[in-house]
Amino acid sequence: MRFLCDVHISIKLSKHLEQVGFYSEHVNHILNKWSTPDEEIAEYADQNNLILITKDQDFRNTFLLKRTPKKLIKINLGNISNNSLISIFEYRIEIIDTIDQQNESYMIELGEDNVWIVTK
Repeated sequence: MRFLCDVHISIKLSKHLEQVGFYSEHVNHILNKWSTPDEEIAEYADQNNLILITKDQDFRNTFLLKRTPKKLIKINLGNISNNSLISIFEYRIEIIDTIDQQNESYMIELGEDNVWIVTK
């Protein structure tokens, strides 16, 4: 899988995803870094077949209205430690992989104890 971590997602998660064998970029290292508008981030993710990981409600709304970005993981966890976020990701990575393989477009909302999935 290929991931793009939004500005409010820890670079530590991006590095962890790379360490366990996935491709991962962080918004702070591409385009206009933390100043990149959401539309450009979504376009970049779609053009490069990346799964956007974000806490930003605006991306959720855009996905529901316009189906962009095509692949979205919305984090609904509030302020948690980086290690907790990594643990939750590790616990859910198999379901994320399955959804990614079976769908061209989807949104996954990750909570601490639950997962919501919207597909095309």
